[in-house]
Amino acid sequence: MRRLSFERKVKLPVGYKGLRLDCGYEMDLVVDGKVVIEIKSVEKLAPVHEAQLLTYLKISGMRLGLLMNFNTVLLTDGIKRIVY
Repeated sequence: MRRLSFERKVKLPVGYKGLRLDCGYEMDLVVDGKVVIEIKSVEKLAPVHEAQLLTYLKISGMRLGLLMNFNTVLLTDGIKRIVY
């Protein structure tokens, strides 16, 4: 409704010493080129999920990420905001 652009399954290459490496990183959603959204459906979010989102933020140069777990009674209980 707000006409924000978004992309799904955005590939994220890694640069190392001038080489472009395709490491298989893939961000679930990128909204308006500014926010990375990582979607999960797990019993409980683990530190590895936060580390994954932080890695995406560092490599992409974006600063804001949302880690969303859909396996909760209330959706708001499953959202974690991460700023890098």
